[in-house]
Amino acid sequence: MAQERSGVITFKGNPMTLIGPDIAVGAGAPDFQVVDNAMQPVTLASNKGKVLLLAVVPSIDTPVCDTMTRKFNEEAGKLPDSVAVLTVSLDLPFAQKRWCGNAGIDKVKTVSDYQERSFGLNYGVLIKELKLLARAVFVIDRNGKVAYRQIVPEVTSEPDYAAALAVAKKLA
Repeated sequence: MAQERSGVITFKGNPMTLIGPDIAVGAGAPDFQVVDNAMQPVTLASNKGKVLLLAVVPSIDTPVCDTMTRKFNEEAGKLPDSVAVLTVSLDLPFAQKRWCGNAGIDKVKTVSDYQERSFGLNYGVLIKELKLLARAVFVIDRNGKVAYRQIVPEVTSEPDYAAALAVAKKLA
């Protein structure tokens, strides 16, 4: 049975339970398998040799997730090619593709964890009560180590964009 952690996040002030391990900075990044908008698998190894910024959102169609994805899309255009930016959610790939087309998202790659929830479970960000991913940001260095991690304490709040981007730029 997967580890459960309480006292880490709230949703609209209500305590939630995260399922999975507490991934620390300096640890090896856990593998995962998600799918892109064409239903093709994407794994940690798919981005080997790149700095990987993983922006994790509960649902792309909600206001804070929309803002977060647009902000990282804008910033991704300023990052070197050695940095890949993925937005991970449990939204179906078809919904992600539609949303990205409508929002003009072209620098961030949206990927879905809906099939196996391997990202949510391996990174400790699956919310037990909501069956959604917690809002979080991870930066993985070229060697597959976690260089930055923020699990946003209140799901309806935005992450610290500047801190995550600073780490990604430094590692690029």
